[in-house]
Amino acid sequence: MPGGAQSTCCATASGTAPSTGNELARERFAQNRFTVTRQLRYSRDETQRALDIGLFINGLPIITFELKNNLTKQTVGDAVEQYRKDRNPREKLFEFGRCVAHFAVDESDVRFCTHLQGKASWFLPFNRGWNDGAGNPPNPNGLKADYLWREVLTRESLTDIIENYAQVVESREEKPRDKRSRGKIRKQIWPRYHQLDAVRRLLSDVAEHGAGRRYLIQHSAGSGKSNSIAWLAHQSIGLKRNGAAVFDSIVVVTDRRILDRQINDTIRQYTQIGSTVGHAERSGDLRRSIEDGKKITGAAKIPPAMLNRAKGHFRRMPATLFSTKD
Repeated sequence: MPGGAQSTCCATASGTAPSTGNELARERFAQNRFTVTRQLRYSRDETQRALDIGLFINGLPIITFELKNNLTKQTVGDAVEQYRKDRNPREKLFEFGRCVAHFAVDESDVRFCTHLQGKASWFLPFNRGWNDGAGNPPNPNGLKADYLWREVLTRESLTDIIENYAQVVESREEKPRDKRSRGKIRKQIWPRYHQLDAVRRLLSDVAEHGAGRRYLIQHSAGSGKSNSIAWLAHQSIGLKRNGAAVFDSIVVVTDRRILDRQINDTIRQYTQIGSTVGHAERSGDLRRSIEDGKKITGAAKIPPAMLNRAKGHFRRMPATLFSTKD
């Protein structure tokens, strides 16, 4: 029964999305069972409550959906309120870490939440944006929101998100509820559309053209820049072109020490092997990080001249990710 599944959502697929020429990975990936259940009854009590759709991989719940449409004169806001008021977070299906995300969807708008907490449930937009603003562009071929299932929730795309983006991370409370200690809080992460789109576009272009190009990504405050940098750095290490690695290492440079610590902590949590991540305050630190075989090095306020002094220690120049306030 879905509500009684005991495994977490982070290790569901048998094998990752297959790379070109890897027949074994392709065979294993094909064995995964992606299923959708409509009117999923999740409650074990006499109410027998049900939600609109549940998405499963190999029998484990991954995503839930509440769907609304104009025929019933309901919008995505009604779906959000349904999650907040009618979906008990104590139910097994809605417990923290049970599913990677809960989606509220209507014909033109998409929102998601990773941690249902009743009225405190926080839903973020998962829209593509339109005319430099919110929402989704007109779709001459169907619903504005159909990119969700046609693009994001395909077998390959969903597997990629689970493997490389979705994760439970820990952070310290800025204003701890208990003044006697600075407790850690656990958060479940799912990328917003603009983050997913930016990282995938960059990786795709580098895979096609190789190293040497420059890119500019603009993020507004609170849009998840640290996560976007961490996802890009983490996946750039394994990026290949014509069978060879594009980059030997990644250097992440920030202009603020607070942001430097934040990004470094984020990268470490997304990297499977913590020993591959280093930190540099001076050119000597950067040199030693390279010599020690660190794949990703965070560096605060390191000027270009310092990178040039360390250049001789790279077999080829690294991918350098600059994060600035302006």
